[in-house]
Amino acid sequence: MSELGIVYALLGAAVAVLLSGTGSAIGVGIAGQAASGVVTEDPSKFAKVLIIQLLPGTQGLYGLLIGFITLSKIGVLGGGLADLSVQTGLLILAACLPIGVVGLLSAIAQGKTAAAAIGIVAKKPEQFGKAMLFPAMVETYAILALLISFLAVSGIQV
Repeated sequence: MSELGIVYALLGAAVAVLLSGTGSAIGVGIAGQAASGVVTEDPSKFAKVLIIQLLPGTQGLYGLLIGFITLSKIGVLGGGLADLSVQTGLLILAACLPIGVVGLLSAIAQGKTAAAAIGIVAKKPEQFGKAMLFPAMVETYAILALLISFLAVSGIQV
């Protein structure tokens, strides 16, 4: 068994979780600042702004999902480590990169978009549905990255 192959695969799982989770934390924080200001002025808008604030958190969940799938595939969660070559470890690392990188960047962008959407709800709460569309559009790219990472990790023979 190549220890280096396992190290690369574990690095891939870590990249998926750490980068997308970092992006989500930043994005939710940005939106949370806007939400806090709105709730200070009008506590009745709490539920609406909370829903919008949570949207950038999905990228962290997507990275976590790919991390779990990767750990399961290489045997960390199953009890016995797979015998991975360096090439296979690098393939797994590369397969985890889309959700890590796109998760990081899209969650931050979604946090900014969610903050703007929260501004819409602050002034016109009846426009909540329309306001949700703007950060939801950013979500599309995180979902595409999740799909690519999932298909790539799943397609690698271990």
